[in-house]
Amino acid sequence: MNAAATMTDFYYFLLSVAFISLSGVMMPGPVFAMAVAKGYKDRKAGILIALGHAAVEFPLMFLIYFGFTWFFSSITVQKVISFVGGLILIYTGLHLFKTQKKKNEELAGSKRGSFVVGVLTTVANPYFFLWWITIGAALILNASTFGFTAFLVFTVVHWSCDLLWDAFVSATVYGTRRFWTDKAYKIVFAFCFVILVGFGVWFIVSALR
Repeated sequence: MNAAATMTDFYYFLLSVAFISLSGVMMPGPVFAMAVAKGYKDRKAGILIALGHAAVEFPLMFLIYFGFTWFFSSITVQKVISFVGGLILIYTGLHLFKTQKKKNEELAGSKRGSFVVGVLTTVANPYFFLWWITIGAALILNASTFGFTAFLVFTVVHWSCDLLWDAFVSATVYGTRRFWTDKAYKIVFAFCFVILVGFGVWFIVSALR
């Protein structure tokens, strides 16, 4: 296969990575809920949340690339992640509930808090790890056939989808907040609370089965 054909295949692969990544990123979940909650006070919260997400995701991608999929495939490891993650999400949801009435104060902490919740909501989600040892591992395997540099490009393309979506969500929330009534405010934050606690309970129940 000539170099031109190889590059064409690689570009098609990256396009598929973007579509697959966005399909997962845009599903409502704990990270999305915090992008909404943090976005109310900080337009750039989504960027910091995505950076927190990357702090977990990039090392995981490299571990999978170098053959450590077996560790995260362990049922015991998955159950521990699910149980502890569920507790973290419930705590985060309860903390959000306690602070949601403070419309004129920082919600859930400072700007540094946006990075932290990006880390916590990522680590706390066992399905994040499950996605990476299945679909993600397959994508990494495909990327590796083009070489290590191609794998690095893949990691950036995938994370860019997280960055763009989280930044879009927080910027949209921040830009439209002046139109929110008290009722709309309460409904949105109730939704975020339900997402966090609901996923937390689900993860704990799954771990105990």
